[in-house]
Amino acid sequence: MSGSGFGKLFKITTWGESHGKAIGVVIDGCPSGLSLCEEDIQIFLDRRKPGQNEFTTLRNEDDKVEILSGIFEGKTTGTPISLIVYNKDHHSTDYGNIASCYRPGHADFTYDSKYGFRDYRGGGRSSGRETIGRVAAGAVAIKILKELGITFTSYVSSIGELLIDFDNFSEQEIKTNPFYMPDAECAKKAEEYLKSIMSDSDSVGSSIECIIKGVPAGIGEPAFDKLDALLSQAVMSIGAVKAVEIGDGISVATARGSENNDSFYVNNGKVDKKTNHSGGILGGISDGSDIFLRASIKPTPSIFKEQETVTNDLNDTVLSIKGRHDPIIGPRAVVVVESMCAITILDLMLQNMGTKLENIKKIYN
Repeated sequence: MSGSGFGKLFKITTWGESHGKAIGVVIDGCPSGLSLCEEDIQIFLDRRKPGQNEFTTLRNEDDKVEILSGIFEGKTTGTPISLIVYNKDHHSTDYGNIASCYRPGHADFTYDSKYGFRDYRGGGRSSGRETIGRVAAGAVAIKILKELGITFTSYVSSIGELLIDFDNFSEQEIKTNPFYMPDAECAKKAEEYLKSIMSDSDSVGSSIECIIKGVPAGIGEPAFDKLDALLSQAVMSIGAVKAVEIGDGISVATARGSENNDSFYVNNGKVDKKTNHSGGILGGISDGSDIFLRASIKPTPSIFKEQETVTNDLNDTVLSIKGRHDPIIGPRAVVVVESMCAITILDLMLQNMGTKLENIKKIYN
């Protein structure tokens, strides 16, 4: 299987399956000298692990990470970092009834079409557990970026038809409710709403927003490796994401140029913008203002309602999916979106170091 790697200088390769022995990631290109321990990574993995509350899957995994290589005396050595998380609570028997048929909304049919074979136990490589490797690598990238003054604020901005009210926005609130929403009132409504969804044996979609502060102007490569293009690729590569917006996103289609353009002005001797419709990116290159990204997350496709499908020997059938599944993906995916954004930005910042002769002189003179 190709396509399991992402990045050029800070490159990650994820590996493993949902019901295999373990899952993990290899990070190549991490600079030496970064203080790093397993707890630095575990904090991020705990944000996506199952069983956090009644609105997540009951799969009982502690998702404890182990560092296998790349660290000596508490610091990165510059060599590849290998991280592993062992699977412990996989119930493969829950998937026996789908071995010969295709689950609607899943990758069963497409994997079978591509490989002539699929791991039906939880989806194998297409499972959401693949994101463990992404989050582990993202934790490393975020720690590096934090030393450069770059920070991330990520949260769920909508669940079904419920939208947060930015007048109630509180960054502190994000970590206090099970939905990672910055609006306490909306989170309370979401709790009752999701209970009704669950009682109907169904699931619902959501959206995630990520605000990235401190990225300097000039990050991103023109043409095919634009910052917004690579951020979109990185986030869209997350299995549940169906759309990515930067800045005003799809609303630009109904805007006028006079409304969408961000006016420049001089602020304390530096170029600044009066608005940020661009979401911090112009011409595929960061402009120094906050980067704003929104990802649309589909409803969990594993639902307990009966659904029409077909078997792999082309017979119509009806399927009711068993097992332990989230009624909503968004809350556990917040840290995944954040991680993929961090990996993308760090990789492009490392590439940017060689774009000016003066930068090269600073390093080698």
